Amino acid sequence: MKKLVLAAASGAIAGIALTAQVGPLIAEQASRDSSVYEQLDLFGTIFDRVRAQYVEPVETDKLVEAAINGMLTSLDPHSSYLSAKDFEDMQVATRGEFGGLGIEVTQEEGFVKVISPMDGTPADKAGILAGDYITHVNGESILGLTLNQAVDLMRGPVGSEIIITVARQGTDQPFDVSIIRETIKMDAVKGRTVGKAVVLRVTTFNDQTTIGVKEALAKGIEELGGIDNIEGVVIDLRNNPGGLLNEAISVSDAFLDSGEIVSTRGRNPEDGERYNAQPGDLAKGKPIVVLINGGSASASEIVAGALQDQHRAVVVGTKSFGKGSVQSLIPLRGDGAMRLTTARYYTPSGRSIQTLGISPDIVVQQPPRAMPSADTPAEEPKSAVKPRTEAGLRGAISNDSMTEDEKKLYLEEQEAAEETAKLRDEDYQLAYAVDILKGLNTLKNE
Repeated sequence: MKKLVLAAASGAIAGIALTAQVGPLIAEQASRDSSVYEQLDLFGTIFDRVRAQYVEPVETDKLVEAAINGMLTSLDPHSSYLSAKDFEDMQVATRGEFGGLGIEVTQEEGFVKVISPMDGTPADKAGILAGDYITHVNGESILGLTLNQAVDLMRGPVGSEIIITVARQGTDQPFDVSIIRETIKMDAVKGRTVGKAVVLRVTTFNDQTTIGVKEALAKGIEELGGIDNIEGVVIDLRNNPGGLLNEAISVSDAFLDSGEIVSTRGRNPEDGERYNAQPGDLAKGKPIVVLINGGSASASEIVAGALQDQHRAVVVGTKSFGKGSVQSLIPLRGDGAMRLTTARYYTPSGRSIQTLGISPDIVVQQPPRAMPSADTPAEEPKSAVKPRTEAGLRGAISNDSMTEDEKKLYLEEQEAAEETAKLRDEDYQLAYAVDILKGLNTLKNE
């Protein structure tokens, strides 16, 4: 009987304790819900007052869109509301063709900041640089506008002129730039060979990027006579503003045999994702150099971080943009969508690069573009006099240590080295990357 009583008493005590814990929790939740309903009621009151008493009639749908967008943009620079048209434009852009200036932008301190100009686009040709701030469009200040509103101002018919006012670090005054809008056709990947290196210029991460990388790499390897004849691969991610997460993962996977590529962690631990490489390295273990700069963002940083942390590539250039967050696109009623930051991503070593960026293994600055002027010729005249060497002297004795075939190969290597040296005037960072591959390949063969 005692056991029964004690058991009952214990049950009563436990019940009291549970009630003591649950009671305040229920009250706290009820208080939170009450606060939310009060705030929504306040919103409804303001909404009705604006519709009824604002000095001019206002469109209800525009008010609702502005309220939603205001709520989302207050969270971070990358969350926003996309109207049906904006959502459609974004989907077209990820397929690789759209109209505009050819710049990827974000918002900072009320102004539009250029993440990067896209290769060969009107903005790139006009000299717009990563890090530039756009303060006015056709003389109209964009301070106080949302990012979508500012972007809308920059859109217009193909062939029309737009004048943007640019503030640039290192210049005393903002200056105007005239740009003619064009249809932007994005080739996600452009390949070429420099010496014995295959250079893959990756400009964006859309649904054609991985296919483009594979095709360009295969073509470069074929041009150089097979995988055994190449010194390595340069993956040029400079001024690549990012794009699709799955494409960044598959491009990284293309050069990794195993190991983690990236992980994402959201608000709830169970929502985290981890992505690992599958066997198969398209470069067959050949050295890789990844080029980055301040215009390399998001998906570009995933690729650079994965190959760097897995010791698969040497990262060269300058610190990347530092966008380490993941946005989810959530379709909404009315064909619009919500872009919401739902997670941070982490490189294989567990580091978040949010606001910090990827630090290169070797920092290499790109000299500023030389702008020809009336006083300075675009190019120095080349001397007609060839440098004097032993080979040019009349009666010089021959080299008896090489066969004719060996001598021919040696001269070809000299010529290739001179071509790389010429590249330094055109693109110093790329020339540096090619030199690194040559050095790594030389050490490997010794």
